[in-house]
Amino acid sequence: MDVPANFSGGCACGSIRYHCSAAPLAMINCHCRDCQRAGGSAYSPTVVIYSANFVLLRGEPRYHEVAADSGSIARRGFCEKCGSPLFASTSARAYVMSVRAGSLDDPKWFRAARDYWTRSAQPWDLLSPDTVKIGNGSMRNPGS
Repeated sequence: MDVPANFSGGCACGSIRYHCSAAPLAMINCHCRDCQRAGGSAYSPTVVIYSANFVLLRGEPRYHEVAADSGSIARRGFCEKCGSPLFASTSARAYVMSVRAGSLDDPKWFRAARDYWTRSAQPWDLLSPDTVKIGNGSMRNPGS
């Protein structure tokens, strides 16, 4: 399936809706402990976008901030009514943000090209042989 030129999504209960007016910069799986804890799983399938292309259409998410493995501040947005994790950002790269692939209206087009923070990957998580593995999570240029 082709990657869309723009996309929308929201939480499970419909209280929060968002739209991104541009195609993703990257599609990744993040295996950092913060993503594992926030999502209750082995990793976070994530669509990386420029923050300037993102707009909330309805609702106001709650935010939780924590010091990430990298030392920067990770900020996660979620629906306070249903608990759906929706998006995240980091103080290290305020010009980009990540959107949880599961919150997309049509998540079928999501295809991760890279696995980040693989040093934190759980031994029971079977990483795809088709993705580039990056152990420390450094993402210098999200578009490459």
